[in-house]
Amino acid sequence: MMTVLFSRIKSTLFLLFLPCFCSGQPAPPLLRFSIFLDPSNMVYLRWDHDKQELMMFELQVLTTGWVAFGFSPHGELPGSDIVIGGVFPNGSIYFSDCHVADETTLEEDESQDYQLLSVTENKTSTTMLFKRHLRTCDPNDLDITVDTVRLIAAFGTDDTVQFFKGQRFSKSLFLMRYRGEPSGDLCVFLFQFAVPAEETKYACTFIPLPMVKQKHHIYKFEPVITPHNITLVHHILVYACGNASVIPNGIDDCYGANPDFALCSQVLVGWAVGGESYQFPDEAAVSIGTPWDPQYIRLEIHYSNFDLLPGLIDSSGVRIYYTPELRKYDVGVLQTGIFPFPVHFIPPGAKSYRSYGLCNSSQFDEMNGMLVPDLHVFAYLLHTHLSGRGVKAAQYRNGEQLRIICEDNKYDFRLQEIRDMKEILIIKPGDEILVECNFQTLDRSGITFGGPSTMNEMCLTFLFYYPRNNISSCMGYPDILYIAHVLKQEASDAVEAMMAMDFVDWDNDTVKIAEKAAKEADQVVMIKAINVSPPSEKFVGGEMDLALMFQE
Repeated sequence: MMTVLFSRIKSTLFLLFLPCFCSGQPAPPLLRFSIFLDPSNMVYLRWDHDKQELMMFELQVLTTGWVAFGFSPHGELPGSDIVIGGVFPNGSIYFSDCHVADETTLEEDESQDYQLLSVTENKTSTTMLFKRHLRTCDPNDLDITVDTVRLIAAFGTDDTVQFFKGQRFSKSLFLMRYRGEPSGDLCVFLFQFAVPAEETKYACTFIPLPMVKQKHHIYKFEPVITPHNITLVHHILVYACGNASVIPNGIDDCYGANPDFALCSQVLVGWAVGGESYQFPDEAAVSIGTPWDPQYIRLEIHYSNFDLLPGLIDSSGVRIYYTPELRKYDVGVLQTGIFPFPVHFIPPGAKSYRSYGLCNSSQFDEMNGMLVPDLHVFAYLLHTHLSGRGVKAAQYRNGEQLRIICEDNKYDFRLQEIRDMKEILIIKPGDEILVECNFQTLDRSGITFGGPSTMNEMCLTFLFYYPRNNISSCMGYPDILYIAHVLKQEASDAVEAMMAMDFVDWDNDTVKIAEKAAKEADQVVMIKAINVSPPSEKFVGGEMDLALMFQE
């Protein structure tokens, strides 16, 4: 039985174990997921999880000193849950489950809930393999949930553990993934663009899909970002264009003077900051090659050039993999949430402000042109801009909440990715979907309005489902005139109501009054089908009391 001497001191931590001599090394585990945790590719993480609520990690670091890995509540050190390990020069190993008490103090947990499987060292690197339960019931351990997690990795050059002096990195990551990635055929869609010296730019172009002679399925896609522009590209969306669309030439502003560059509303695939490649499930993929499928796509890239740098050239896009080996179903994407503009707003100075967007699917059959089959939702993508702190979507039937569809209560703008559902979720026509976004604007002195700029806001959830129908989006927004009147502002229409928001004396009380009014207000629901403009508009007259939503 090994013993450990642990010294609790500030800035330096000493761990000591009795020697462990092993006759051989176990075979490396088959861990499905992996990523580098630092920009220089010195810290490599592999991980996986099983049905027994256990998660296994393998941390490989380019050092022969101590290594550390853990979880932070919000990205800062105090309150972090850390494991530290390594191999002494004499071959003995050390490993301990710790927590950061404050900015200068690291303490060992009374309950050691991380199980070390192996720690090895070669001439250049140290590899530590360990596992833990998703929930350990130790107050010093952070739960691993379906929320975004903030990871911390650190290391030193020798085995004197000085956690607060070593190299340290943090990264937001979604751990609860459910599939790996096979290989396949590919086709690359890229375009070159001179990015203007503007804070926000939406650039669009239209590209033909592969001219296949029979039906194929797009089963995977991945971003192709020009390396030096990684901080410039905010998101990439690929929209399907119906065969009746009038396709313009060249590259132009997506939402500028030429409305043709805003054609095609059905999202096929999407990527945003922090995302990676995505593979569709074995039973469904995106169809191309039939008379009912798109022949063109609209490629939309949102650039955020905050520093107004001139002379930037970008060649980003997506790589799409397709195959004649067909899945059983065709994939569709439903965009839900708050209709982005013109009436979405968030007050300044708010520690927490929740906005709501309602989708009432009772009109789906009419908009689709035929009966809409049940939607089998298998994945989702959450999206806000910089002030977003949480996103949640719930499903209702006959006014009763059935379930939370998806949520991330620690949402990070820098990590926007498609995430698989643990189980397939069924949405029936007539169900309602309510999306709630939590915003924080403590750093803003003026109102944040909904809009396309990164400094504007959005509150969206993209639901990936099968079998495909013709509905592209179903979003709602509250009656802004009602909110203005509750705030004691004079207004006769929505435009005056939005202008009146600038005259509100915003403080904690008025922020809460506005939030409550937005919950109580009737919602207008906007439903749009592929290539239909303008969208169908459905007024929901108080069918649901939003103040009672999201029952836990």
